[in-house]
Amino acid sequence: MSPDLDLSPPEVPEPTLLESLLRYGLFLGAIFQLICILAIIIPSSKGYEQQEESEPNDSKSADQNKKSKAPVPQIRPKLKKESKKKR
Repeated sequence: MSPDLDLSPPEVPEPTLLESLLRYGLFLGAIFQLICILAIIIPSSKGYEQQEESEPNDSKSADQNKKSKAPVPQIRPKLKKESKKKR
């Protein structure tokens, strides 16, 4: 071996507080994203069954609400003209 080769490890500065916070924050963000993606891919079967049971009742009550609404009375054209004149 030649005496010119320097085999000592390179000097790497210690990470600052901001760099370490950023590094761990990115790790936490990545873990959170993976959990969200897995929640979409693997839905919980318990919530899905409850949703199926409640849908038939909701559709019937929604139809009844639509039928019970009375038509909205409309303003006469004269009243509209008067309100425009007042401006």
